[in-house]
Amino acid sequence: MPGGLNFPMSDPSTQPPSAAQEVSGAALFDPVLIEAATALVDNDLPVAERLLRARLKDRPTDIAAIRMMAELAARIGRYGDAENLLHRALELAPGFAAARANLATVLYKQNRPAEAIAVLDALPVDRAGEAGAMNLKAAALGRIGAYDEALGIYAAVLEKLPEQPRVWMSYGHILKTVGRQQESIAAYRRALAISPTLGELWWSLANLKTVRFDADDIAAMARALETPGLGEEDRIHLHFALGKAHGDEGDAAAAFAQYAEGNRLKRAGLPYSADETSAHVARARALFTPAFFAARADAGCPSAAPIFILGLPRAGSTLIEQILSSHPAIEGTAELPDMPAIAAELGTRDAWPAALAGKSRDALAAMGADYLERTRIRRKTDRPMFIDKLPNNWAHIGLIHAILPKAAIIDARRHPLDCCFSNFRQYFARGQAFTYAQEDIGRYYRDYVALMAHIDAVLPGRVHRVLHEDMIADTEGTVRRLLACLGLPFDPACLRFHENARAVGTASSEQVRRPINRDGMDQWRPYARWLDPMRAALGPVLDHYPQVPPDLS
Repeated sequence: MPGGLNFPMSDPSTQPPSAAQEVSGAALFDPVLIEAATALVDNDLPVAERLLRARLKDRPTDIAAIRMMAELAARIGRYGDAENLLHRALELAPGFAAARANLATVLYKQNRPAEAIAVLDALPVDRAGEAGAMNLKAAALGRIGAYDEALGIYAAVLEKLPEQPRVWMSYGHILKTVGRQQESIAAYRRALAISPTLGELWWSLANLKTVRFDADDIAAMARALETPGLGEEDRIHLHFALGKAHGDEGDAAAAFAQYAEGNRLKRAGLPYSADETSAHVARARALFTPAFFAARADAGCPSAAPIFILGLPRAGSTLIEQILSSHPAIEGTAELPDMPAIAAELGTRDAWPAALAGKSRDALAAMGADYLERTRIRRKTDRPMFIDKLPNNWAHIGLIHAILPKAAIIDARRHPLDCCFSNFRQYFARGQAFTYAQEDIGRYYRDYVALMAHIDAVLPGRVHRVLHEDMIADTEGTVRRLLACLGLPFDPACLRFHENARAVGTASSEQVRRPINRDGMDQWRPYARWLDPMRAALGPVLDHYPQVPPDLS
């Protein structure tokens, strides 16, 4: 499952030219390639594919056609095919800088930012200095936590091209991540002055959680929604931003109407299946038995360095991360994509649990070591422990224990309606497809509880659960118990977590830079009259919280 980061997971604001935009050399005079490029520009992919397949059948070493075919593959999400095609183009023409730039984009889209950076660094000086390549490098640097370097690159791009609203937006995202909130707001506002209908900008301001829109802002968003030809993503972002604006004014009816419309539009374009999530949980519960784990008791990588904080988004995991990363023995990193990537390499979602069962002890240990190696690039200190805060790793909990049996696992849990409604009004930069319908998110929460209850039964004491409500009501006691489960002494710095200057890339970044407060508690209540579908989907999980219904364990 993809992660829920709100920065910097959206596509770079300016990318190297696509094959459709850049046709050079002999290709400029080739009518077939010109027609194929035109079809790509028009997004007529069937025509482009027909032309390119015919060309490559006749001329399999035509590097311009190979590059265009790679772009076509990338557009339909077949990034592995696109990568292979671009490598082939570079084998035939090592100096093909445009293909090299495209390869960096494909690697970035596959969550391989370090490789993307290496490819960009190999570009000729003139190409590496182009705005698209610089912006892509800055986005990739942001993904590996090299924020200072990324900020420098964005500043250099904006000095050359100050009228690029998406670059200002990307710049604002990193400023937000490193805690420079006022500068972040200024960057977003600068971008809005250039492009007032760019919905993601309005949502970026709303997503700071601390910005309150005034009447002029609300009117500007309403005007933007009336703009002829407004893109679907802009429209969705604007609805979510207006939901935040009306909610801050205390108009729950107007706010919910905006959230409902934004969610409706977003859900219509997503292939998410709640049945598939339930089926995954059923397969995991069937496989991960006491006998399964007993047979592998001495397997896996013995490292105790990782701390997995998992659960649902908006459940308090960023707060736990901020508290723990204030301890001198623990480094906070980010929501890392590496465990889902390891699961994907085992097979599809319906196949990987069974594939795991066939792995030898040595193979399980190697997988754990591979996880440590993959995540090394995010380590910036020599602290002995580090946090992986990807919420969706709850679905990989059996895999985590099998390959890293000594890693800590912390389940961040929050009241079902508080958590689910908070997700319903959150627009995620990518992933989290279950959050855009009340029924989907209610079922997702229920499935999560079911799998975690199963793990509690077959591996008693393996998971340390932190209820968000306990963290708010008894912070010190909850923190002391949390550190004890990690085998660490209490450190008062953990209670001063809001003074921690570390970068935070999630939607809670500004909230965890303030002392503990109750601002996020019971925010669903003004909207209670509209949440019946969510209640129905949650079922007994809601009725028994914080206990687990007997039929789910």
